[in-house]
Amino acid sequence: MTDSPTTESPVEPTTSVWATGQQQSRVQRRDRYLPESMSHPGKMLPSIAARVISTYTRPGELVVDPMCGIGTTLVEAAHLGRHAAGVEYEEKWARLAVANLSHARIHGASGSGRVVAGDSRNIARLLPDLLGQATLVLTSPPYGAYTHGHIRSTRDTGEPGVRKWNQHYSQDRGNLAHQQLPVLLEGFGRILAGCVKLLRPNGVVAVTVRPYRVRGELVDLPGHIHQVAQSAGLVLADRIACLLCGLGEGTLLNRASFFQLHEARKAWSRGLPVHALAHEDLLIYIKPTAPAAALASDLETAPERE
Repeated sequence: MTDSPTTESPVEPTTSVWATGQQQSRVQRRDRYLPESMSHPGKMLPSIAARVISTYTRPGELVVDPMCGIGTTLVEAAHLGRHAAGVEYEEKWARLAVANLSHARIHGASGSGRVVAGDSRNIARLLPDLLGQATLVLTSPPYGAYTHGHIRSTRDTGEPGVRKWNQHYSQDRGNLAHQQLPVLLEGFGRILAGCVKLLRPNGVVAVTVRPYRVRGELVDLPGHIHQVAQSAGLVLADRIACLLCGLGEGTLLNRASFFQLHEARKAWSRGLPVHALAHEDLLIYIKPTAPAAALASDLETAPERE
């Protein structure tokens, strides 16, 4: 669904590929975000956010990110002349998202943005003035405790072993990032259900997500997220492969992390032909059209979950 964010009825889901990895992530963020933004362990790729926003919204429309982190969705929306609102569980990252929005305005962004620190499982209560107003919800779920953050290997330091830092979202055990997969999915389902209340009819939900490995086993997080989105009443419209590798002259430019390559090499040593991931899944959903009266009733009477 790449024609209009207000299509009257969902079409048959399509699949496509976006070349979003032409520049390394740190190059995409350089000067556009404050340097301390690099300390967040699970940042959305700016090129993905910008492509989604420009494809599914128009200038002046509202974009929401219920798990906004350092504010990538909000910053890219502001630079594209959209308005944005984000919720972030961790006050540290919420403050940084506000600072990144201020940085964007200083550098000419024409859109506006706001950030609320809170638990997005209650997003309809946190943003009551935005019920039925958003054209797009764009977000990414946390990856549990399996975020690798930044590393330095023996190759980099000349010392044995691997040094890791910036690999934790927070120390707060209430953060979904600390939860095992069933609890994480239940929480993300509540977030999506709340976001549906913020969307106008035929509004779009875009979730960027990739599989990850636990002790060598691949966890199909995109598949789990799809089931959660369907349970929230959303209809799949597009599945897009956002390339994390670059496209060179007749070759692919590797952008795989140290740990992706490390896991692949370990698997090959055991005789398993495992390859490093070279894309991120972008799942595009539509909020089905509902009669205006039914929508208003839903917004007024839908029970909140604590």
